Amino acid sequence: MSTPIVRSTRRAAAAAALALLAACGPLPWPRGSEPDLRPPGIEDVSATGPGSLVIAFDEEAGLDAETLRIEPALAVREVSPPGRAVTVVVDAQSPGREYRLEATARDGRGNSTTFLAGFYGFNARVPRVIVNEFTPRGSTDHPDLVELKALTDGDMGGLVLYAGTPGSFEARLVFPSFEVRRGSFIVVHCRPTGDPAEVDETGDPGASGGIDASPSARDFWLRGAQGLGGNNGVISLYERPGGPMLDGLLYSNRTSESDERYRGFGTSDVLERAEELVRDGGWRIAGSLVAPEDGMSPEGSTATRSLCRSSTSTDSDGRGDWHVVPTRGSTFGAENSDEAYEPATPAP
Repeated sequence: MSTPIVRSTRRAAAAAALALLAACGPLPWPRGSEPDLRPPGIEDVSATGPGSLVIAFDEEAGLDAETLRIEPALAVREVSPPGRAVTVVVDAQSPGREYRLEATARDGRGNSTTFLAGFYGFNARVPRVIVNEFTPRGSTDHPDLVELKALTDGDMGGLVLYAGTPGSFEARLVFPSFEVRRGSFIVVHCRPTGDPAEVDETGDPGASGGIDASPSARDFWLRGAQGLGGNNGVISLYERPGGPMLDGLLYSNRTSESDERYRGFGTSDVLERAEELVRDGGWRIAGSLVAPEDGMSPEGSTATRSLCRSSTSTDSDGRGDWHVVPTRGSTFGAENSDEAYEPATPAP
């Protein structure tokens, strides 16, 4: 979903009427004859096909075709008649590419709105992708990582990974367009150092350097991120900004009694993200309200003891899919280990 930037204008006659009323004092308009001075509001701008996009309004409105501009340049072929949703036919979009649209909309009474909004190029070949492995308790030598696994072939253009959820996140990565094959891996580095060798790999998986860069998987660097929450948090993956969820997970070492104000999660941010994850169908919970106990526990994990999906996992969207691997058992860029970490038994 886009967030339009709006500049509004009104009919000169209506403005003059308001000025006249202000000069004459508080004389009310006759009941039922109040003028409509509100310009149309833009609710959403989104791509709906390789060569089409839809602009949704809060009332019936039309677009001034001659004012419509899209950057990077896309030629406009056709604009549908006024309505609550106006379709724009354009040249073929590049999957996942970010575009900016500027146009003027006008309702039936002549009220107009000039707006600027973003959208992402339509991707007709979204692969099925899951979060497969992650380390929330990294170190300087082995910073936090998230591994994605492609379960089908497709184009990654526009898929977006959140350290959090769309409504509340620390950082996000919108993937550019590149092909993935079934069984391939993408490793997202959640605490980059700024080393010039930290290159996002859309082609050669050996192009990137940097700490823990994988020679076999595609490496991407979550710019500006400071790592994942060590004790509890949410990771989520969506088809595109404003699109449906592909996968997500909740982890926490807390309990419902840990904090009275946030149902035990410790902060309002983590609670809001957990609620959004559940609302979008990314995680199953035991009761009517999400609780820390619903998440997988990160206890026992370290910079080299990652949390992994089991090979027998059915992606049940629950903590039973996951386990902590033994020391140095992390397998970023390769198939997960089913071996589980067993804490040492204290001596009697």
